Amino acid sequence: MLELLTDPQAWIAFATLTALELVLGIDNVIFISILVDKLPAAQRALARRLGLFMAMFMRIGLLLVLSWIIGLVAPLFTVLGQEVSGRDLILILGGLFLIWKSTGEIHHAMEGGEESSGSKARATFTAVILQIMVVDLVFSLDSIITAVGMVDEVAVMIAAVVASVALMMVFAGAIGDFVSEHPTVKMLALSFLVVVGVVLIAEGFDHHVPKGYIYFAMAFSVIVEMLNIRVRKRLGTPARTPNGH
Repeated sequence: MLELLTDPQAWIAFATLTALELVLGIDNVIFISILVDKLPAAQRALARRLGLFMAMFMRIGLLLVLSWIIGLVAPLFTVLGQEVSGRDLILILGGLFLIWKSTGEIHHAMEGGEESSGSKARATFTAVILQIMVVDLVFSLDSIITAVGMVDEVAVMIAAVVASVALMMVFAGAIGDFVSEHPTVKMLALSFLVVVGVVLIAEGFDHHVPKGYIYFAMAFSVIVEMLNIRVRKRLGTPARTPNGH
């Protein structure tokens, strides 16, 4: 362990992997922000922290069973000449869940009208945490497989996961509040999650989509939306919700 602390290569690997985990965790933070927005205001901070804690322990747990993770890439069966592994199944099912959940949220925003107390009540604390765990399993699996290919030391991987989650906790509250206060940003985030779901399904069928293109499109859209928000503030025009309220 002491050798790792004095090894420059270990520190470079730690910094690189922490940055990677942060980038790959952006989707997760956005999804958590949208889910906890359905809860009463008093429960949102706790749900957000608990969701991120679950993410951290889930990723550490996956790192401790690396042999199982590596085994997931072995083909389980073949369909129409396409080999399907355990990782592929998890990515496909996770992508379908993400698309279903995001389109449901978009439909509610477009057609649901004003948020009723009944819909708030249906979004129970336990249900939100369980949904966070389901999606985090998909995001964790992809990032852990990437980490295995980059770093040999499990201790470095675990340290990078803990550091990245700690940094996400610092910014998750501000991101969540910002998404909650700006309906157009929330709609943009939901659209991002639909795209991510489609990419996960494509990855599950061995059609690799370069992540750089996805993140560039997301960053460009966010910059345009930030400019729109500044223009609305300067003109004194409030942001309108998708249903016109």
